[in-house]
Formats: sequence, C-alpha cells, structure tokens
Amino acid sequence: MQINCKGLNAFRNARRVVIKLGTSTITKSTGEIDHVQLKNIVDQVAKLRAKDYQVVIVSSGAIAAGVESLGLKARPAAIPELQAAASVGQGLLLHEYATLFSEHGLKVGQVLLTQHDIVHRQQYLNSRNALKTLLKLGIVPIINENDATAVDEIKFGDNDTLAALVANLVNADILILLSDIEGLYTCDPRFGGDACLIPEVKDITSELEDLAGSVGSEFGSGGMATKVQAARIAIFACVGMVITNGRRPNVLVDIMDGKRIGTFFIPRKKKLSGRKLWIAFGKSTAGSITVDDGAVNALIASGKSLLPAGVVASEGEFQEGDAVNIKDMRGRIFGKGITNYSSDEVDRIKGLKTSEAMEKYPESMNNEEIIHRDCLVILR
Repeated sequence: MQINCKGLNAFRNARRVVIKLGTSTITKSTGEIDHVQLKNIVDQVAKLRAKDYQVVIVSSGAIAAGVESLGLKARPAAIPELQAAASVGQGLLLHEYATLFSEHGLKVGQVLLTQHDIVHRQQYLNSRNALKTLLKLGIVPIINENDATAVDEIKFGDNDTLAALVANLVNADILILLSDIEGLYTCDPRFGGDACLIPEVKDITSELEDLAGSVGSEFGSGGMATKVQAARIAIFACVGMVITNGRRPNVLVDIMDGKRIGTFFIPRKKKLSGRKLWIAFGKSTAGSITVDDGAVNALIASGKSLLPAGVVASEGEFQEGDAVNIKDMRGRIFGKGITNYSSDEVDRIKGLKTSEAMEKYPESMNNEEIIHRDCLVILR
C-alpha cells in the first residue's frame, strides 16, 4: 500500500534523510549490541546512498556497547557508571560503523552533540557547517549525544528529540525513527485490546499525545511520548517523520520508496524560524502563565503580544528571560514564550491594562508586553 499523494510527494522529492536508531533496534534483549542487526541497517543505508540520498545517522547504543565491553550484567543506574560505559562504548560503536560502512566504500564521521550545541546560535552554526561539509564530502555522519560528560542528557535526555533537532539543523526532508514498535497506536498494543496502527498524522492534538503512553525498553531511555515530541519538532521544521519497527526487513528502502509503513507525520507547509524552534523545543520551561479567552483569541487569531490585561494567573517561579508555557482557562498549553517579567511581577500586574500597570508600578514596567510576539510560539 502507498501513502497518500501529499505524503508520497514528500518521499519522491526527498534527498536528505536523518535516521534515528533506537537502542532496541540495535541491541539484543540482554542489552548487548546486535552485530547482525547493525550490519543489516548499514547495508540498507548503503542502498540509500547508492540512490543518491544523503544520510545522517543518530545512533543510540553507546552505553549498551560499553556495558557489553565492560562485562556488566545490566545497564548501570548510577550516573558515573553510565558515563564510563558511554565513554568506552562510543569509540567501539563508531569503530563498528566504520568497519561495516567501509565494506561499501563509504566513510563515517563521528559528531557528539548535546541540545546545547543546537539551541545556541554560534554552536548551531558550527554544528550545521560541520555536518553539511561531511555530507558534501560523501561521508555518513554518526551522531550521538555526548553522554560521557552530559549528565542531564543521560538522566533525562533522549535521541528522539536530538534526531528531530538534527533534522532541522541539516534541513532534512525525512526523519525516520526506528524503534521496537510498528508506529503509533490507538492504544498500547502490549496490553492487547483493539489497538490499531495510525498510518498518518496531520496534527498533534492533546488527544493524540495521550495515546503516546510510555512505550520503551529496558535498555533505552525514550518511549513513544518522546517520539511524539520529536514529531512535533519535525512538523514545525517542515520535515516529514516516520515511526516504525527497525527490525522489519528492508524497512529503510521501503520507506523511501513511499510504502505505507509505520506512522507518517505530515509536515507543515510553513517552517518555523530557527529562533522560534529554539523557544518552542530547545529552551526548558520554568513555569506557566494562564490567560483568558480574549487573550487566547488575540494571540492565536490576531498574532498579538501577551499584555498584562489578558493574564489570569501564573504557576512556578520564573525570572525575566525564562521560557514559560501559556495555558488557556481549561489548563491546556497552546503556546510558549520568553517572558519579560518574573513570576512575582506577573502576579502584581495581571489583569491590569498596560497604562494602569505602568502608572501603578513604574519602577518595574520596562516593557508593555509580558511576552512579545517575536518571542512567542503558538503550538496549536
């Protein structure tokens, strides 16, 4: 079966592909690297390269390779041991990729990133230039988070989000997330019931996010929820994204031939700017601001900035320059932005007209807007 015409055109016109290999895709149930499966993936990537696709690989498995090399019985729980396993495993994993790709006359280059390298402007430019140069030279970049030193990335991070940010970084056409599940289902297929695969997604709604659950494996850090988050980034970056089972025979070639496999997320027609992508997905939130229905309409329909008059309440402790979620009266997040005021200041001026706030608190009213439109992203 083929996907619809709009989706099929995304594959027909694609030249640059980012492929994320989940831990479950390239490791055994014991947590050790599945060398046969890794060779299978490399062979498929080589076929795509032979068809003139430029391919970037975001690979999990460094910690698993380290666990195997160090003779550990299970993935460590302590951060220092995870770092040690990653440090040992990164070199081993890259060596195996280099050996396997050399059989096809292809070279690889390792790029270790954290989200910091992507969401800060100068690092973003340096990373983009490095990756585009590798692709221009015909080299297959092998990307992973720098787990040997980035504590937060090990403890909370995931390569699904990294892959989506990389797809935006290199202006990819298609992002493929290979996992241990066929795609996004109407309910968790592990628990039986009437779970049905969702073949295409146009909009990521709150109802769809509820379906994501926490589908993951013992040796990986990302579940279906992180994949839906990656899809949101990809959609806003105008990148088509597929979630599917990485152990399906010939999966990569079939996807790029436009066959209906897994769940395909249809990209938006208009790309979000790099700065707004950073605000929306790269900068962590420090709190939230709830606004009334009039402000919701002004922000979404009229493209206005957020003024004090529309604010009902704030949650959390945040400072000027922090990112905050924007909620409607029903508690639904529909936007995110960089605030010009702290949570204490927002609480003082909420509900006031701008002129009233400036008259009442002249010492702290440095901006008319709590969040300026240029620093605000509508997510719905």
